[in-house]
Amino acid sequence: MFPDQKLTGVKICGITQEQQAREIISLGADALGINFWPKSKRYLPIEAATNWLPSLLDQTTLIAVLVNPEAETLDTIIDQHLVHVLQLHGDETPSEVAALQDRGCLVIKALQVRDRDSLLQIGSYSCETILLDAYNPGLYGGSGETFPWDLAVIAQDMYPEKRIILSGGLTPANVRQAIEATHPAAVDVASGVESSPGIKDLVLVREFIEQCRSAT
Repeated sequence: MFPDQKLTGVKICGITQEQQAREIISLGADALGINFWPKSKRYLPIEAATNWLPSLLDQTTLIAVLVNPEAETLDTIIDQHLVHVLQLHGDETPSEVAALQDRGCLVIKALQVRDRDSLLQIGSYSCETILLDAYNPGLYGGSGETFPWDLAVIAQDMYPEKRIILSGGLTPANVRQAIEATHPAAVDVASGVESSPGIKDLVLVREFIEQCRSAT
């Protein structure tokens, strides 16, 4: 999913434009998130995505961001091979995740956390990779808020077999500190490198990636 497991992977999420996608790849991002949830401020309709996503499949890891997706949406994304990975931010059950894995899909389950007890849900999911985000019911991510980073450390101790992605409120100003505090498998950013929802500030993207690479 992320090419060099010795380094913290960098995922830039909420990409809506082909040219920006290509520029962000050239800056060194390891993965791009494409939001297919219609209520998101960074929503990209599947019909538009099919025009350019396939041309990027051999250049980076493409991740579909989904919230309680309908079966038709999943079938279209999977059957047309639009992405490499499905990232589920909704109320998807462990059995639903397992069913997608049985179809051969790579799955990231995103979970909102606010305390140690909220980490217990991680063990219910069979997927290897878990994304931790700030607790914000109804928003399903993208709020730009952080959560206590020590929870990511506790999560890794509780579930050493899992790969943890850190998300929520990351920016060029704090991502190095976050990585050095938690040593996640990857970090995920959307609003922290934007000039407006769905439009990335490439200066911030470059700085974000540089800060990630400089973390020890």
